[in-house]
Amino acid sequence: MHLYFPYFDWRMSAERNRIDVFSVRDIIKATSNFFQKAVSKSVTVFDDAISQKRFAMCRGRGMLYTNKDLGALIIPLVFEQLLAILVGMVDTVMIAGVGEAAVSGVSLVDTINILVINITAALATGGAVAAGHYLGQRDTENASKSAWQLLLFSIELSVVVTVVFLTLHQPLLRIVFGQVEPAVMENASIYLVITALSICPLAVYNSCAAMFRAMNDSKTTMRIAIVMNLINLAGNAILIYGAKIGVAGAAIATTFSRLTAAVFIMVLMFRADKEINFRGQVTWRIDFGQVKKILYIGIPNGLENSLFQLGKILLLSLISTFGTYAIAANAVCNTLASFNVLPGQAINLALLSVASMCIGAGEFKQARYYTRKLMLISAGCTVFISSILILFGPWIMKIYQLTPETESLAVSVIRYHAVLAVFFWMPSFTLPNTLRVAGDVLWTMAVAILSMWIFRIGFAYLFSRNFNGGLLGVWIAMTIDWAFRGLCYGLRYHSHKWERIM
Repeated sequence: MHLYFPYFDWRMSAERNRIDVFSVRDIIKATSNFFQKAVSKSVTVFDDAISQKRFAMCRGRGMLYTNKDLGALIIPLVFEQLLAILVGMVDTVMIAGVGEAAVSGVSLVDTINILVINITAALATGGAVAAGHYLGQRDTENASKSAWQLLLFSIELSVVVTVVFLTLHQPLLRIVFGQVEPAVMENASIYLVITALSICPLAVYNSCAAMFRAMNDSKTTMRIAIVMNLINLAGNAILIYGAKIGVAGAAIATTFSRLTAAVFIMVLMFRADKEINFRGQVTWRIDFGQVKKILYIGIPNGLENSLFQLGKILLLSLISTFGTYAIAANAVCNTLASFNVLPGQAINLALLSVASMCIGAGEFKQARYYTRKLMLISAGCTVFISSILILFGPWIMKIYQLTPETESLAVSVIRYHAVLAVFFWMPSFTLPNTLRVAGDVLWTMAVAILSMWIFRIGFAYLFSRNFNGGLLGVWIAMTIDWAFRGLCYGLRYHSHKWERIM
């Protein structure tokens, strides 16, 4: 039921989050049109603002990306991110009809699955960076070899994880979640066993999708994501409402949709007209030289993302002590916050491809230029969405039919997030991607982990309990984490040390 989305989990409580399913298509269409126009205009506007430096930095070599190239890369990524959020919301509504035990069981398993998704996404990021460097050097042969080694290693690792989940699913659930109600445990076991079969297809999809993005082809991944999500929704409707097999139906739909996506994208990776392709690369021997390059980026990134997810689990445990109204307000705000930074998430993925190409070509000036440009575009989109959330927050909350106390708290929290996201989100989450693709992964990992556990978690407990800040105190701690990260990454970026690592 929960599909591919590498950085965040958008699932919400079914009881507290209602959405008109029949309006989703209209929302997707309207939002897609907005972002297409907004990104296109932003690219032009911000390019004009800094274009006077453009030719000075490109002596001897033209710009690697035009405005059209950037727009073609970013817009499909925005739509793909939006689709993942909306489909997750509709999924929640569908599974809600099965009962609370089903919703609870699925949510428990999703907590584990996100860790797996983070691992596959981190490996994919490492592979995309390695391939991007080769493409920047115009070495398509090694780029293709790197892509196949990423796929081979990801498959082998995912098979091991699958076997562990299939054989040890019940002990694993008990170790992680302790004693839960028998009905919840039964649903969780069913969902974990079936979705475990989708881990390998998911790893295949993530690996290949990263290669398409490295080639600046995000349209292909968007189209496959649309097909994957439509299959998932149709499967849920048939198996949950038609066959009435509950959680098993949701798990089967998820597994089948991921398998279909993996097959589609694998077939496309054998096309000879692609810069990166698998023709002539099929081998079952691990090239440790290529894998080392992938893991050099992937391991720190995966560790960072996994610890980030663990921290989120701890904070959810803290928030649960504030009462039902705080839990509900936090769930709603997490959803709206995801829309707040949605363009930024898409641009983060785009920057991985763009900066990898520039650094691989030895064009650090262009890497800095595109980093600045994409951050400005992200900031412009964030300002627009933040303005909507600030001005229309109370009316947006009416969708969820919250109690007055919960609604008031949610409005305060999301307005606070909307303001601070404009200033601190891009430096803390977009800027470090340039550092990562340059090989400065240990620094970014250390800063992220240190800041997460000291400020986001430590200050959350301090503000919420000692200063009676409650839920707002947790979100204040989160923005302090952003500010510290942004400061550290900014200082590192302007020191130029990252340009001499690889």
